[in-house]
Amino acid sequence: MRIDVKTLPVEEIIQDISESLDAPIQNGSGEHTIQLPEHIGEGYIRGISFDSGMGFITYNCKFYEDVKICFALNTVHPLKFIFCSTGTAGHSFQDTEKVNDIKAYQNIIVSSSGYNGHVLYFKANEATHVSSLEIIRSVFAHRRNYDFKDLDPTLKELFQDAVSEKQFFYQGNYSIKAADIMNEINTKDFSGFLRSLYLEAKAFQMLVIQISQYEDDESGDKLPQILRQSDIEKVDYVVKRIQGDLGSNLTVEALAKEAGTNVNKLQEGFKYVYDLTVNKYMQHKKLEAAKEMLMTTEKNISEIVTSIGLNNRSYFSKIFKEKYGVNPKYFLKTRKMQDD
Repeated sequence: MRIDVKTLPVEEIIQDISESLDAPIQNGSGEHTIQLPEHIGEGYIRGISFDSGMGFITYNCKFYEDVKICFALNTVHPLKFIFCSTGTAGHSFQDTEKVNDIKAYQNIIVSSSGYNGHVLYFKANEATHVSSLEIIRSVFAHRRNYDFKDLDPTLKELFQDAVSEKQFFYQGNYSIKAADIMNEINTKDFSGFLRSLYLEAKAFQMLVIQISQYEDDESGDKLPQILRQSDIEKVDYVVKRIQGDLGSNLTVEALAKEAGTNVNKLQEGFKYVYDLTVNKYMQHKKLEAAKEMLMTTEKNISEIVTSIGLNNRSYFSKIFKEKYGVNPKYFLKTRKMQDD
């Protein structure tokens, strides 16, 4: 299926898509939503424009056949920040057959040259969640941008290129913070005027994160400062490492090195996923294992303390009571009563 888009801004893009799909538009205070017809797919396409020159389109859907959305305008196309959180999408410039895949947790920044357009590709029967932050630079330039002071020179030139003289393509990893914003945008905590303000604030927040990510990726040999999906995967590795060796006193430094990251990034990842430091998480799992052994095995407290890598029985009793509200002997007594 081919969908042709020949207009701007975002609300008119949604109108073109609506006509191609023969699907009505629901309008909620400027936020335009198309529910995919049942014979075409599942999910929705939603968009909104702001007076600042920015717009936001979300494709949260599964098509039943391959779909390409062709953006072909007789004017300059927006600067696009496109990011994918579920599934895989594709992007190409109108004048080329090369398609760049945007996999889950990846983002691209694209600007066509002249009136050259863009094409987005969606695979059949694949649930996809893609969002595109679209910036009409000729309008965006009228807000107070402070001459884009301290912005990366390449991005500064890109934002100032209101007539789209140069083509630009960048692909990077997907920021976990951006994932949070995408989830927040999909909530319905506000309606009407407040919803519009909320979405515009989130659009600016997303723009800040995407710019920061680009500058982070281009920082050369410096360590990345933004938590990404690859960092979360390292957290998952360390979690499995801790759970598989509760009897050892693993250090955060050793775990970080083994996972191929640094201590700060590992701590940040644990804070994000578990709201705990690495050591607090390790203590939490040790105490969970101790409680399980107290309830289901014949081991005494001293044996259990040793098996979870602790040396001090008094300290164990103290942190155990802080976590469970009772001392370890309570579970021993409970087990004996069950045995009797």
